[in-house]
Amino acid sequence: MTDGRTALITGGTGGLGAATVAAFVAEGWRVVTPVRPGSAERLPKGAVAVDGDMTVETDVTAAVAAATADPEASLRAVVNLIGGFASGPLVAETPWSDFEAQLRLNLRPTYLVTAAALPALVEAGGGSIVCVSSRTALAPFPGAAGYATSKAAVIAFANAVAVEYRKRNVRCNTVVPSVIDTDANRAAMPDADPARWVRPEQIARTILFLASDASVSTSGAQIPVYGQA
Repeated sequence: MTDGRTALITGGTGGLGAATVAAFVAEGWRVVTPVRPGSAERLPKGAVAVDGDMTVETDVTAAVAAATADPEASLRAVVNLIGGFASGPLVAETPWSDFEAQLRLNLRPTYLVTAAALPALVEAGGGSIVCVSSRTALAPFPGAAGYATSKAAVIAFANAVAVEYRKRNVRCNTVVPSVIDTDANRAAMPDADPARWVRPEQIARTILFLASDASVSTSGAQIPVYGQA
């Protein structure tokens, strides 16, 4: 049973995504989540799965249509969680194609989904958009120029949306995690101390707050969620 609000949450099958979807469902939201074909079973119980690739505009349109299909639960939140990390050599040794791939992965879905959903949020009387950047956008390290640039672009884009849609009651904020304590990150960094990382459930609570009426006066913010890192 939903309470009359729909959230469109991308990247819902990932470590952070699953925790975020579960948090929204537990709070009574109707949650629509685009997934790759065949991966719907990885979603937490209660979410509505829609097959699609959020780098493809027609798939994005279909996902937004699913999110606005219930007249009793208008679209009031969009959470952009799709993204990924890749490191490489220094800039002079990095092909443009590798650099651009990080923009395509981390910026393109956020842009397409946000742009497609904004008219529905405005029509519903307003809502909240939450984007996910990274601490690396603010403090880059060697070999991560593409990732840092793409995540910095997410912050800039979210700030632009916040300014453009402020008078239409649509808020847009960015959460900025450090290393997230996921199975994938533990496998990639076996010698690190995951106790210093931030748990997906902790970030999910911050995202839920930014989507809720409790943060109605907050827009254009970058919220650090670093844990002990």
